[in-house]
Amino acid sequence: MRCDGHRGAGWAVLTDMSQRIETLDDLHRHLQWAIELEHATLPPYLCALYSLDPARNPDAVELVSSVFVEEMIHLSLAANLLNAVGGEPRLDYPGMLPGYPRRLPHGQVELSLLPFGPEALEMFLRLEKPEAPGSPAESDHYETIGQFYDAIEEGLRYLCETLDEEKVFSGDSARQVTAGPFQHTGGAVQPITDLRSALAALDEIVEQGEGTSRGEVWDGDHDIFHPDRDEVAHYFRFMELKLGRRYQRGDTPESGPSGEPITLDLAGVSPMQPNPHRSDNAQIRAAQEEFDDSYCTLLYVLEQAFTGEPTLIRDSVRAMYGLKAEALKLMQLSEDDRTVAGPTFGYVDPEQRR
Repeated sequence: MRCDGHRGAGWAVLTDMSQRIETLDDLHRHLQWAIELEHATLPPYLCALYSLDPARNPDAVELVSSVFVEEMIHLSLAANLLNAVGGEPRLDYPGMLPGYPRRLPHGQVELSLLPFGPEALEMFLRLEKPEAPGSPAESDHYETIGQFYDAIEEGLRYLCETLDEEKVFSGDSARQVTAGPFQHTGGAVQPITDLRSALAALDEIVEQGEGTSRGEVWDGDHDIFHPDRDEVAHYFRFMELKLGRRYQRGDTPESGPSGEPITLDLAGVSPMQPNPHRSDNAQIRAAQEEFDDSYCTLLYVLEQAFTGEPTLIRDSVRAMYGLKAEALKLMQLSEDDRTVAGPTFGYVDPEQRR
């Protein structure tokens, strides 16, 4: 996607005109879906990350943590987009945590809570799969995330042409969240106030996941961990882990990675029970409830940050570190002879939180 409107062969057209985003209400609804989409990826990435022993799998920890941080950036950009067009982001409600396994909201990829390993890698590759050239924009039931954001771009352009850009971007600019640079990525959360900044945000989301120009390995940012190369898009970071080698300059999706090797030690992964449910073990159940309470409090803080108190975004970062400690405590508790406990990511009503 480009801000200048010249997309060439990459321009996607909705095949079902009834699904076009033609009103501001349509746009608000789809941008709330974008928030739900970006959030739905966070628990699976966190479970894979928490299950990794950093001393035995430093490369995997670096790659998965960088993807997680960028998904948080995408969540924040989606909220900035919704605020920019006069909507109201929602995060603290039961629909954000319907339980796992689940489908990506309004999509087709199934998400599970898994420890790091081949099954988790295949799920992440399906999730971050690049859009094929010429694929239609899909505002619902999309196959790739890029197709969904193509539909949002089409809707933004259509509404700016028919209603006037100032009427579309009528939101309170004081609600815009800014953050970055981050320790794990060259990406940043930028304010959105007009069509150009909105399209730049959509580019940031799609290119960090799929790569620039829908056919390159790189996401357009500089790799802060490796000064001699560019940053690899999410899909290709997971391909690095699957194939055991880094991409380097000159590599393409067709050539595969030809750089330095990546070492994985699957014995250094906690055998978390897939898609954990509330345990019958009182100690484990109490630890799961504590984690869920903290996670839902994090959703509350994020919603407050996106609905009028943008400085609270710093508190959400601090809350993430507390979540890690609680998850690691769970993964030290045996569920049975083969697996350890894990977080359930269940929703806790505000009046029941500690």
